[in-house]
Amino acid sequence: MTSIAATTATPNGTREVSDAGHVDVLIVGAGVSGIGAAHHLREQFPGQTFVILDAQDNRGGTWWTHRYPGVRSDSDLFTYGYRFKPWRGPSIAAGQEILAYLDEVIDESNLGQHIRYRHRVTAASWSTQDRQWTVGVTRDDTGQQVRFTARFLWMCQGYYNHAKPYQPRWDGMNRFCGVVVHPQQWPEDLDLAGKRVVVIGSGATAATLIPAIAGTAKHVTMLQRSPTYFFAPPTTHELAVTLRALDIPEEWTHEILRRQYIAQTDLLAQTARDAPDDLHALLIESMRPLLPAGFDIEKHFTPRYRPWQQRIAIVPDGDLFAALREGTASIVTDTIDTFTEHGVRVSSGEELPADVVVTATGFNMSVLGDVAFTVDGEPVDFTERVTWRGIMLSGVPNMAYMFGYFRHSWTLRVDLVSDLVVRLLAHMQDKGATMVVPALRAADSGMPLLPWADPENFNPGYVMRSQHILFKRGDREPWTHLLEHDEERVALPAADLDDGTLVYR
Repeated sequence: MTSIAATTATPNGTREVSDAGHVDVLIVGAGVSGIGAAHHLREQFPGQTFVILDAQDNRGGTWWTHRYPGVRSDSDLFTYGYRFKPWRGPSIAAGQEILAYLDEVIDESNLGQHIRYRHRVTAASWSTQDRQWTVGVTRDDTGQQVRFTARFLWMCQGYYNHAKPYQPRWDGMNRFCGVVVHPQQWPEDLDLAGKRVVVIGSGATAATLIPAIAGTAKHVTMLQRSPTYFFAPPTTHELAVTLRALDIPEEWTHEILRRQYIAQTDLLAQTARDAPDDLHALLIESMRPLLPAGFDIEKHFTPRYRPWQQRIAIVPDGDLFAALREGTASIVTDTIDTFTEHGVRVSSGEELPADVVVTATGFNMSVLGDVAFTVDGEPVDFTERVTWRGIMLSGVPNMAYMFGYFRHSWTLRVDLVSDLVVRLLAHMQDKGATMVVPALRAADSGMPLLPWADPENFNPGYVMRSQHILFKRGDREPWTHLLEHDEERVALPAADLDDGTLVYR
């Protein structure tokens, strides 16, 4: 990347903006998505200059943000890991193990020199005349305002706000004498030894946190408004144990387990779609022998929605159920009436004593990192844009975004999308084009514009709370997204880049 030392005054004359240089591709985010994108760009299209900007002070994205006890994957690592980098550990891995894996990818792909930490992207402006993006950045380490320019912008920052978690306010919180903490902002010095802990929420975070602290805290109560589906696979797949005992190459083990997990998830997704009652019964009955005798499964573990309308929470080796059997944890299914001085009172009138309340209530979705976008001086209203294959947006030139799978592992889509984006960049070069923008064809002019997600397909709270700020989808290809991996692993490699939905200039 070319560095330029020039600085220019902002219009009000109060601050200076330093030119940080120009690149072919500017990647926002140094988590799983951004690291994967950079690897594929470097591997498949060598010679392209690029830089990776991240607002945090280290790599890893969600794995750097979340540092609460027990943080781990809720997907198997054979598919959550990249296809180009064999996973050598257990199927379900701790956050630190995933960070170590990402460190290896950064080192082996020589990406470290391209990453700029504590670079918070605040604005992105496209100029058709100049055929480039101008990206405004605040350096959180110095407060300095800097400016990058790039031919192509690749948004890989994830889909939620890392700085501001979803934190409901309940009556009486101000009079609670204990500590209230959100897992996204976990204090390093929080000591739970001998403490009574109430965890509000029943999703993947609660299912991960509770077994990790149940042996330390005096008691942990999971307070849920409604139940979640759980699945208790082994931490280490028995096939992995068998293959490794045969001392075959790790690359073979990785590929065999990867295919096995993909096939398993494909089957579960198909069953959820075609026979949801059967999958419901399977999940409920798989929990029954792991729970204490006489446990009220109907009340505490029977969700109101179909399987996989929301994510299924993974509890490897049934560790959450073990805490329930041992009596170190319990579940209350009710709504919150008020916080009291010494705990939480629920609508039934029961008061749950607590020294610490953990609000595992989820996160706030973020549209492309909440960056202010303009195209030729006009602000971009994303609610008026339509997705192109879940990768680009109508009317926004030379910009791709990364969004993974909800049901399959996120990273399976990182590999597929990276292939397509790099193929698009090479196609532009072959055509002599300096600009590409998705545009509705005449045949698409009357196409209904649908909400970002169909609640009948996927309806977790964080998505439903955010529909009003998200872009739209159409009712036909290529203006759809949130497809399953079994469809896209065929459709994306075969996508026609000259079908008239992409305009080149």
